[in-house]
Amino acid sequence: MPVDYDSFCKEIFQIDKSIRFAGVANSKGILISGGLRDNVDELLNEEDLKMSIHYALQKNALYTPLAYKIGNEISSITEFDKVSLITIPINSNDLCLVSTEPDANYKEIVSVLRSKINSQSGN
Repeated sequence: MPVDYDSFCKEIFQIDKSIRFAGVANSKGILISGGLRDNVDELLNEEDLKMSIHYALQKNALYTPLAYKIGNEISSITEFDKVSLITIPINSNDLCLVSTEPDANYKEIVSVLRSKINSQSGN
């Protein structure tokens, strides 16, 4: 059963008001769903967003060679001055991308996101 990523991304905004961006990118670096929350100042233009997705995919692939020893990546959080970026693998092809305000409770956000991803994938 295919996942409705448009609905999934809209649900992500309901998790916490500090979430600025919610999206899903495929393994080719294409944003297949999602976008910026309404009434939020855009920090990245379209080219910068593509670059950010590319870096998120690179970072996701970085530890793949060690997965047989340390396990698969569950989530990644990168904090910057203006935002925190959260990435969570959905499956072997798709990556959930979320950006939040810097003071967000990202551990709680990650917990809810993982629960939503697991329930949609049947895990």
